[in-house]
Parts: sequence; structure tokens; C-alpha cells
Amino acid sequence: MTDPATIRSKLQRRALRLEFATIAWNVGEAVLTISLGAMAASLALIGFGTVSIVEVFASAVVVWHLLPGHEVDHPERTRLALRLTGVAFLVLGVALAIGAIHDLTSGRRAGDSPWGIAYLAVTAMVMFGLAYMKRRTAEGLDSAPLHAEATMTFLDGILSTATLAGLAFNAYLGWWWADPAAALVVAVAAINEARENWSEAAELFETD
Repeated sequence: MTDPATIRSKLQRRALRLEFATIAWNVGEAVLTISLGAMAASLALIGFGTVSIVEVFASAVVVWHLLPGHEVDHPERTRLALRLTGVAFLVLGVALAIGAIHDLTSGRRAGDSPWGIAYLAVTAMVMFGLAYMKRRTAEGLDSAPLHAEATMTFLDGILSTATLAGLAFNAYLGWWWADPAAALVVAVAAINEARENWSEAAELFETD
């Protein structure tokens, strides 16, 4: 029979590998999508790349919880991490919403970005795969921070799909409004994530 401590240690190492893989992907994702977005004047791509930066921070927080010598689910660290991530998502969501509404009302048209469309298709598959593996690992560890971050990774896959759709509609159907509309979807998702983080932090106060 395998020692429970050995199983937990193995799951922690797996979780760390998944988080480091997520950080590496999101750093590259941020650089590439923001660059492609700037070239195409695509608010949706720039917004998506900025979300990736916030997700790097969220993954780093989970790594902080999982490193040897730290409790996996320390209430104080979890509470602070949720609040900081929530503030970052709120600022991002508000900024994106303002930009998207401005583009929709002014009629500013984004250029085409075939490379952005291709990259987002790959990103969606990668994020959905990582989210699945993280959720399985989080269940084994009974880790709330890892489970929450897995949900964020799944959200990244959904946002990839939404942003891809906006870019494709703009490029192939001439629906200029699809790009800022996709950015607005990202903004709403970011604001909702901020709300969820603050609610979870408040619940930790209640359980102390």
C-alpha cells in the first residue's frame, strides 16, 4: 500500500509542473498576442494578452502555496492572493470595457490577424487540457487555490474561443464590431472573476 504522504508529494510535484507549464505558456502568450494585437489594432487580442499577464500572477500564487515548507491552503495567504488577483482582474475588466465601448460607438475597425486566429485555436486546446489535469490534481490534494486556478485556466480556454470567433468574424465576414464585442466578453469575464475572488476571500473570513 502506497504511503499517503508519498502520494501527496507526487501530486504536489505534478501540480508544480502544471503551474510552471502554465506560466511559461502564458508569458509567451502575452508577448505574442499583445504584439499581434498592436500590429492589427485589435483590442480583443491586446486584451487577451493582458489577461495572460494576470493569469501568470495567479499561477505564481499557486506555486507559492505548493512549494515545500508552505501549507497548501493557508487562509491568510489564500485571502491575500484572492484579493490581489481580484483587484488586477477588476482593473483589467474596466479598462477593456471602456476601450470596447469606445470602439463600438466610434466605429474604429481592427485589421486582420490570421496568425492571431491560428494561435488562439492552439491556445484553446492547450488551456482546456491543462484545466482538466489541474482539476484532477486539485481533487487529489484537496487544494482550494489550485482548484480556483484550474477554473481560471478553463476560463482562458473559453476566452480564447470567444476572441478567436471575434477575429474570424471580423476577418472573413467583415463584421468590424466583432473584435470589440469579443473584447467586451473578455472584460465581463474578468470583472466576474474579480467578484468571485472577493467573495471567496470574504468566505475565508467567515470560516476563521
